[in-house]
Amino acid sequence: MCKPDAVERGLVGEIVSRIERKGLVIKEMDMRIPSVALAEAHYEEHADKPFYRELVDFLTRGPVVAMVIEGPDGNTFSLMRMLIGKTNVDDAQPGSIRGDFATITNENLVHGSDAHESAVREIALWFPA
Repeated sequence: MCKPDAVERGLVGEIVSRIERKGLVIKEMDMRIPSVALAEAHYEEHADKPFYRELVDFLTRGPVVAMVIEGPDGNTFSLMRMLIGKTNVDDAQPGSIRGDFATITNENLVHGSDAHESAVREIALWFPA
């Protein structure tokens, strides 16, 4: 997902281009402003943490671009994690999306599922059947 800061900064095209140039396929894409309920469900694993409300407020402040991305041989997660870069922008590798463009860890441009189970849950939230 391209988070609100990526949309605000005009980086969606660059992010999509990097995904496609890597050879990954965008199967679904939707731009919308998430509801509070959707953002809360998306970040439910952080509900007991002090930064939870900040995450929800950030995700709902403007449009996001949600995507379903597929890659070869079941390694989509590792390829996307490499493209995205580390969560903390100080640790994000040059050449990654966050390493090249993110300046604030709390607004780090993109979200990617970290495992098959979380992807299934998140896809059902963002692209209900």
